[in-house]
Amino acid sequence: MISYLKGNLVDIQKPGGQRIIVTLDVNQVGYDLQVAARILPDLPPLGEPVQLFSHQQIREDQVILFGFGTRQERELFRLFISVSGIGPQMAMALIDTFSPEDLVQAVVSGNTRLLSRTPGVGGKTAERIVLELKTKLSDWRHQSGIGTPVGAVTITLQEDVEMTLLALGYTSGEILQAIQAVGQSTTLRKSADSEAWVREAISWLSQ
Repeated sequence: MISYLKGNLVDIQKPGGQRIIVTLDVNQVGYDLQVAARILPDLPPLGEPVQLFSHQQIREDQVILFGFGTRQERELFRLFISVSGIGPQMAMALIDTFSPEDLVQAVVSGNTRLLSRTPGVGGKTAERIVLELKTKLSDWRHQSGIGTPVGAVTITLQEDVEMTLLALGYTSGEILQAIQAVGQSTTLRKSADSEAWVREAISWLSQ
């Protein structure tokens, strides 16, 4: 098993679809790794050194290396491909769509609607992900140091607040204005408690 590769970045290819292939020169041997588009801004210029954590998938007709900027992302990838019906390409799509914090929070909170935003992930697949990984990711989050997303209105938090306020009869436009307004509070920005956000939003809307 190749745990990581450290070498010079010599090429970036986009062969089609969502696939992105980077080539590392490691001691004059070129390694192709499929990576998520999310990692591209963090890559150095061509010719500069970089280290990528890797997962090796061996099939009958090919060997594929998947590359990740952090060990946590690779662990997340491995957890997702352990779910029945989730292949490596779908796992990469999930990692590319959300930050690790938002992705873990979506699963732990059972937010299947948010997970379904990922290309190729339908409602039943999202439900299966939550069923099989909710407990595992809850434990893993604390062990890995990922933590609960704080410091901003995360995708998951905004989804939770929107759904609650929509159920109370507010319009999408009113909700967006309220979230932006109450998000100016330094104390609230540090909170991932959706109920606190809802209370403040209702208070602002009632003015």
